[in-house]
Amino acid sequence: MEAFLVSTGIVALAEMGDKTQLLSLLLAAKFRRPIPIIVGILVATALNHAGAGAIGSWLTAVVGKDVLRWILGVSFIAMAVWMLIPDELDEIETGHSHFGVFGTTVVAFFLAEMGDKTQIATVALAAKYSSLFAVVSGTTVGMMLANVPAVLLGERITRLVSMKVVHAITAAIFAVLGVLTLLNAGSLL
Repeated sequence: MEAFLVSTGIVALAEMGDKTQLLSLLLAAKFRRPIPIIVGILVATALNHAGAGAIGSWLTAVVGKDVLRWILGVSFIAMAVWMLIPDELDEIETGHSHFGVFGTTVVAFFLAEMGDKTQIATVALAAKYSSLFAVVSGTTVGMMLANVPAVLLGERITRLVSMKVVHAITAAIFAVLGVLTLLNAGSLL
């Protein structure tokens, strides 16, 4: 349960103001059909994070425990720094509407998530926790918690919530996880 809850919380916070959340807003504004967009986000995220989680689990199997602890600790601290750099939706296109709303969402979201903060976090979380299913489920739920309101409520959310504050809180969580991992505190590894 810890793997699911931590994964959900970290990814939901990390996704706030992220380029894929901006993509959610863009898709909602362009197509104005929330259900196929939401289902497309779910499918793309589940597929993307399952692959990322598999890589994290693989790392656990091939890298020694001490080396993995250092990789994870430094990765979490790097994620903390990365969270303080705002994302922009510059290279992501939503074109190819001949795929329909659902298909366009799946393709655009899957590609936008490649190498994204939340995908990298999924790799690290899957390496940290032994339950791949709990991590992938948690990160997927976290993505949905951040993106469904973006699709449904659009710009109203961005006016109410300071992304700088959300990013600072998320960065602090990643930094604490990184330090605790490096110190081998509790049952981290």
